Amino acid sequence: MKQRLTTGWNFMRIIYLLGGVMMLIQSIADSQWMLSLVGLYFVVMGLFALGCAGGACYIPPVNAKNNSGNTEYEEVK
Repeated sequence: MKQRLTTGWNFMRIIYLLGGVMMLIQSIADSQWMLSLVGLYFVVMGLFALGCAGGACYIPPVNAKNNSGNTEYEEVK
């Protein structure tokens, strides 16, 4: 748990944390309790690197070797 909090910080994780904190503060100030749950969700995502904040939504780039433009076709009879 401590390792999750101290390592792996990136730009998106900071954005999730700051956005969640701002949402949480604003929703508590306006007594919007359902929105505070959404803010809490984003804070937890940012703190513990869950979901997209942890890089789980990352799609690796296409390998240039496989995308050389030479396409092979097999004839089906």
